[in-house]
Amino acid sequence: MDFADVLRRRQMVRSYTDEPVSDDALNRILQALRRAPSAGFSQGHRLVVVTDAKLRQQAADIAESRYVELGFPPWISEAPVHIYVGTRENSYHERYGGAEEVRPGYTEIPWPVPFWWFDCGALFMLLQLAAINEQLATGYFSSVYTDELAALAQVAGLPDDVALAGVLTIGHPDNGRSLPIPANAVFRKPNDELIEWRR
Repeated sequence: MDFADVLRRRQMVRSYTDEPVSDDALNRILQALRRAPSAGFSQGHRLVVVTDAKLRQQAADIAESRYVELGFPPWISEAPVHIYVGTRENSYHERYGGAEEVRPGYTEIPWPVPFWWFDCGALFMLLQLAAINEQLATGYFSSVYTDELAALAQVAGLPDDVALAGVLTIGHPDNGRSLPIPANAVFRKPNDELIEWRR
């Protein structure tokens, strides 16, 4: 698929068919992890891939009700693949804390931008684009509530030192199902409102 086509198809999907995702396609998508950036090559990314229906339903029980209340059909439980995207902050501190061995006098930076989260976003986008390249669709869910995030992390069995950014859903889109446009929907602003040039 041409990259421009991949970008055109990039969207969040909230309706899937029951067709499974092949192991071959899923393994190709997961190869995106090998190309994901990480500050100083800290490699703090951690993924948990869930295809088990019971675990997918447990995640839906935690996070799906708010979408259903907006008029969307159940979709978290329907997505055949959940990829939990997590980050291990300590990997970054270990990488940069040990840098004095390479450069005497070096101390760890104060991290004005927490790159463990920045890198999670970059990895998420690579996984999403890789799925689109496989003719699949993706969605994403997370929570602003720490108790919900903790419950989702428990479903995935994440260790205590890995923080969950969110869950990427992957499957075949149900294009025949019409979905609601929420009353508070925000439409895309033109680029000239978002980009400034300094020539």
